[in-house]
Formats: sequence, structure tokens, C-alpha cells
Amino acid sequence: MSNAEDTALSTAAATPAPATFTKPPRLRLGDVLVQQKLVSEQQLQSALEEGKQTGKRLGRLLIERGLVTEEAVVQALATQLRIPFVNLKTFPIRSEAVRLLPESPARRHRAVVLEDKGDHCTVAVADPLDLFAYDELTRLLRKPIQMAVAAESQLPAVFDRFYRRTDEITGLAKAVEKDVGDAVDFGALQASVGQEAAPVVKLLQSLFEEALTVGASDVHLEPQERELLIRNRVDGVLQTQAQADKRIAAALTQRLKLMASLDISEKRLPQDGRFTLRLKERTLDVRLSTMPSQHGESVVMRLLGQDNGVRRLDSIGMPSAMLYRFTEILGRSSGMVLVTGPTGSGKTTTLYAALAEVDAEANKVITVEDPVEYRLPGLTQVQVNDKIELTFARVLRACLRQDPDVILVGEMRDPETAEIGLRAAMTGHMVLSTLHTKDAISTPFRLLDMGVPAFMVATSLEAVIAQRLVRGVCANCSEPQTLSPQQQTWLNTMAGERAASIQPRRGRGCSACNNTGYSGRLGVYEMLEMDAELTQAATHGDPTRFLATARQRMAGRTLADHALELVRLGKTSISEAMRMASDTDPGR
Repeated sequence: MSNAEDTALSTAAATPAPATFTKPPRLRLGDVLVQQKLVSEQQLQSALEEGKQTGKRLGRLLIERGLVTEEAVVQALATQLRIPFVNLKTFPIRSEAVRLLPESPARRHRAVVLEDKGDHCTVAVADPLDLFAYDELTRLLRKPIQMAVAAESQLPAVFDRFYRRTDEITGLAKAVEKDVGDAVDFGALQASVGQEAAPVVKLLQSLFEEALTVGASDVHLEPQERELLIRNRVDGVLQTQAQADKRIAAALTQRLKLMASLDISEKRLPQDGRFTLRLKERTLDVRLSTMPSQHGESVVMRLLGQDNGVRRLDSIGMPSAMLYRFTEILGRSSGMVLVTGPTGSGKTTTLYAALAEVDAEANKVITVEDPVEYRLPGLTQVQVNDKIELTFARVLRACLRQDPDVILVGEMRDPETAEIGLRAAMTGHMVLSTLHTKDAISTPFRLLDMGVPAFMVATSLEAVIAQRLVRGVCANCSEPQTLSPQQQTWLNTMAGERAASIQPRRGRGCSACNNTGYSGRLGVYEMLEMDAELTQAATHGDPTRFLATARQRMAGRTLADHALELVRLGKTSISEAMRMASDTDPGR
């Protein structure tokens, strides 16, 4: 064990731990709290009476009544018993230590193993006065234990983080392998539909539940030469969940195709579909994409929580000056606003946040999407279906006959859709859409490259927003960072004289962030607002003048500048800012 971990535990104790490890004394929590004058005898008796009627624990009742805080209860126990108090959010917990204790008794006794020192284990518990738990933990670990106390509210997150479903998923994968055998039994797979006890069904359920637990946005099933690789994308980074026998890949793929109403006999062509799941009291919308690869069909599932709700525009992290201008543009009666960025950069979230600013009662709002990602009351939402030739362009033409005020087009996929959208913007409609470009400046040229007439781009395009997502530094383990020469050079180049006053931070890694140092993602934005000079340059097809003018307008307000500001505020790391800025134009 490292010196840092020894220090973490030793400094957590209110008083030094005893040299020998014996059972905790026969004390009662209420007596400890009264002795330390945290509650009165009358308050204690009242809470005990309620506990007899409701079955709730004494500590929880006192906290709910507002008589004590959870921290006060835990500190009181630590002081009285002369044992360490541990903050599980910051303590460097090791997976191999936690898993010395099986999940079931760990959750039952509200205990987590912090350290294995060979001759004894250090175990953090919510109730160090539970003598039965002490005996049971000693028996299970087969060695003496040193008790530490931790806040009960912090334990579920630790359990969910470290008792991953890897073993369960691996076991279910072997059951599927046994069920399938060397060849996939097509009839057996069809018969398994609706049989919730089938191994393939249990395996998929475990995969989805694990994805929800870790906050994954996508699940990837990737057949390799000798194995099936199962990976989750968490905060934009892929993490390997399990490696299973390749023979189960076909069984999983066919089951997923049945759930998404796809053609299970077609394995040579890509297919797209969707289905809805109900897991852990949450409704999950799953977008399924299959693609033939060298070793079998690759499957990617995008997970969308229907109960997450649409975020407000002022909560997505857009800089205040940009937010003010963007809100003003949305209030106009006509024009086009494009949101650009790569797949998975949060474009749809921004568009729906913009729609939330529109008064749906006073305006007719129509969305044309593939697929419809958020379902909102008061809007007319249309799902594109290429199989029946219900394309973006066809629906968009029909939209114009529905007397809309605001139109959201999921994506400008082709010249026809782009031209119809721009014509709609010219004729008194506010049109919102997305386009795949690397930054805001290159977007007008992308439209021209698609064959859209220059005068339509110049007269209809009001603004372009480019965005990316960067991982946020974990607030629980954030610390100052010593920069490498390359990082220091980037900081000096971007910040100039301000570089000396910026102290970048990084996440050290803790149980709260699964030792990654990152938690969640933040939006990075830039906006190009079309003005008279830019419009004239675009109309006359003068790219040199347009680029020079646009760069002048956006000086200090680019994606890289916003990322630098997040570094200055300690919200993201300099590594994330450099990664995000690496695909922007270095000449800006």
C-alpha cells in the first residue's frame, strides 16, 4: 500500500486507532449522542418510540427530524469508540480490497473493505456498534478487522462503483455459450422471445443495468477474431466491460434485432432501429445500429433516458455573452441557426434547449428528426422513415404547408434538405438544424460545397454555433497540476501574459470518479453571428475576405478560448482542453 493511502487513513481518524482489534463495546447510539449532548433524553425517547412503530433506525430518525446531521452522528461514534472516521468520497479505495467481501454481505452489513494489511483488514461500516456484523465480517474475511466508521449515505455509491456486474455478465455469457453451442439455433432464439428467464435475455438486462449504473451513453458489442468485446462509453471515453466467447455474438445480435423489429436474416447490410426498456424505474430509449464487420455484426446502442427532461438554455454552460446574443436571435421571426460539431457533441441537447425558449402556446413548432430523441408536449414531432421515402426533404416540404413558426430539422444531410430549409428561413420561418463541420467559420463554406446558392446562405443564415464536450475534473479529488513542457507551451500560446496567473487542476482519482479523475462533461462553445460585412463576402463568394473578417469577429471567443476559460476556473484539465482544441484551425 502507498504512503498516500496510509496517510489518508491515519489522518481520517479522530484519535489514534488501538493497537489490538477487539469487538466494539456494548454501547447504544442513543446513549453516545446523549452523552455528547447532541440530543436530549426526551428527544431520544421520542425517536425510539417512533422507531418501534415505523421500524426505522434511530440515527435515520434523528437526522430526518433535523436534530443531528449525519456527519455529527458519525463523528460522535468515531470519537466515542476511538476509531477512524473515513470520507469515502476522497479515500483512495482499491477494487481488490473491496472485493475481498462479497457484495451481498457488504450491502447487508453496510460495510466496505478499505485495506488488506496481511494480518488484518480495515473495514468501514455505517454502524460500528453492530456486534453481529462484526462477527460476520470477521468470519467472512478470515482475519481480524479494524473498524472504521463512514457515512451511510456514501456507501451505495461505493457499492455500485466497485461491485460491477463483470462477474455476473461473464457468468451469463458462459450460460449463453452453453445454450447456443457451436452453432446458433435459429428456432431456439425465436422461441426465447418473451422468455425472460432465457440466458440471453438475462445477459442483455445485466448489460443495460450496468450501463445505467456507470452512466454510459453508448454500449458497443464488437466481435473480434477470438472474442466478443463489450464496451461502455462513459463521459465520452470507451471502457471495457467484459470479454466473452465470440460464439454468443450472433445470439445477442439476433435478440436485439428482434427487440428493434429489424430483419434478423439480413447480416450483410447495416440496419438501424430502436426500442424502449423499463429498468430501475427508468424508461430507456435505445437506438440500435448494426454493421457487418470482418468477424461478425458490430452493434452500437445509444441510450437515451426519456425521464431526463429537456435542459434549459442557461444550464448547458454557454458563456453569458453568447447566451444573450443567441437568445436574442431566437426571438426573431425568421432565419436559420445551425449547431455544428461531431457526433455525440451535444448538438441535439442545445437545439432542444433553444426550443425550450420558444413559446409553444403562441407559436407552431414542428420538428423533423431521425430519430425523435425528446418527446415534448405542444410540439408536432415527425419521425423520418427512409424505408417509405419519408425523407427530411419530403417532410420539410409538407411542414411549410402546416403554417409553422419554428421548424427544427434534425440534420442537414443533403443539398435538397439544406436548400428547402434555407428557403423556409427566407420566407418567414425560424429554422434550427445541425451540420457536421469542425468549427463555426467553415460552416457557410460547407453549405456552398453542398451546392446551395451563395445568396441563400448569405440572406438566410443568422448564426452558427460550434460545440464540443470535454470531461470535467472530479470535484472530490481535484488538485493543482504540474504541467509538462508541452502543456506549458500550449498554455503560454493561448493565454499569453495571463498564463502565469492560471493554475490548472486535475483529478487525482478517487472512488467517486472510478479513479479516472473526471466526472461528467461540460459544453465548449463558439458562435459566429452573420453581419453585413460577412453577408456581403459570402454573397460575392470571397472566401479570403470572409475568413479574415470572421476570424476578426471571433478573436478571443473561439472553442479553444472557451476551453482555456474552463481550465482557468478549474472545471476541466489542460489535457482535455488541448485534446478538444487539437482539431480546430491552428491559424486562428
